[in-house]
Amino acid sequence: MRSAGFLSERQRRFAWLGFLLAACQAPIAAKVIDDASWLFAVVVAMCVATVILADDAQRRRPEMVE
Repeated sequence: MRSAGFLSERQRRFAWLGFLLAACQAPIAAKVIDDASWLFAVVVAMCVATVILADDAQRRRPEMVE
């Protein structure tokens, strides 16, 4: 049995949803807004992606047997 990550299944789904929304919003905001505030959406998407990747790495780690 594999170890569980630090996110629950529900939190993981919301993290994916947040990532997709932020990743889709950034290019749209870049076309609509003149300043570089759209870069914030890129940073948020990258932070959420890092959390998802860390959770995935923890889930793939084999369980420690004592």
